[in-house]
Amino acid sequence: MSETLFQRALKREALVTPPIWMMRQAGRYHSHYQNMKKTYSFMDLCKNPELAAEVAMGPIRDFDFDVSILFSDLLFPLEMLGMPLTYNPGPQLGWHLENDQQLLGFKKVEEALKGMEFQAEAVRKTRELLPTSKSLIGFVGGPWTLFVYAVEGSHKGELKKSLSLMGLYKKFAELMVPFLQKNIELQLAAGAEVVLVMDTAAGEIDAAIYAEHLVGDVKKLMTSKTGYYMKHGTSAHYNSLAGHGAGFGYDHHFDMATVLKETKQGFVQGNFNQDFMTLESADFEKEFENFLAPLKKLTPAERAGWVANLGHGITPQAKEANVKRFVEGIRNAFK
Repeated sequence: MSETLFQRALKREALVTPPIWMMRQAGRYHSHYQNMKKTYSFMDLCKNPELAAEVAMGPIRDFDFDVSILFSDLLFPLEMLGMPLTYNPGPQLGWHLENDQQLLGFKKVEEALKGMEFQAEAVRKTRELLPTSKSLIGFVGGPWTLFVYAVEGSHKGELKKSLSLMGLYKKFAELMVPFLQKNIELQLAAGAEVVLVMDTAAGEIDAAIYAEHLVGDVKKLMTSKTGYYMKHGTSAHYNSLAGHGAGFGYDHHFDMATVLKETKQGFVQGNFNQDFMTLESADFEKEFENFLAPLKKLTPAERAGWVANLGHGITPQAKEANVKRFVEGIRNAFK
């Protein structure tokens, strides 16, 4: 069986055409997903493996992405460890983490992990439906992002409360990191080729604090089959993880051509501004060409490892026509 385009990018082959996918590609902007939501709740779509696989396949069929990703949510580890979780429509935790005593009520890792089997089965079902030319990846939330959700209910704002509880974070991570390690293993064993650690809130804190308190926990999750992404991260954040993991995702604040030329190992994912996916056709085309221009000047060797993607997750307001144009435009620009 020949390797997929994504697998070749992971090996940093000098590809003429990069593999393409989008964060949150199976979601609210997509008519396929909207139609399924008329019948099923978000929890149904996540926890029923057949439904999760069908949601994941929608953007593969409609847009011909090179990569499919497990359809799920990063907060389920909190639920399985003992925090009630509902969606109405966004996530709502039954209580918020405030002190060490609450951690004593968390389940043991092995017991809680049994509750994540639906993710493994969703990976297996998705792989059964995927063409062999397409890759499949999984994901987990990063430890800091999960802590922020546990404390604040979201990761919007300045994260003052979370930052004031760094001692509590340390004890939280002692429970969560082993859980995430096992969850990553579960997805890989089920057929995921790589698992991304989506630590979106990590880049929103000072790089010095990140290096002092968080980077050690992240490194425990980084293997040859684990990638990493943070939102608003800086070069200092990423430099602290140099030499670890399968690769990194970068948001649109980075100059992708520069990142590609400077990166010597692992994949590089990104980083078209996701907000541009909401623009009218002419405006989208202008921004897309601006994004492509410096990348077209690079040789395939200089672009080695590139996985074409957005800087962050596609928004509900994105236009399907722009998604199609993005995929077609990448393939036409690099052929």
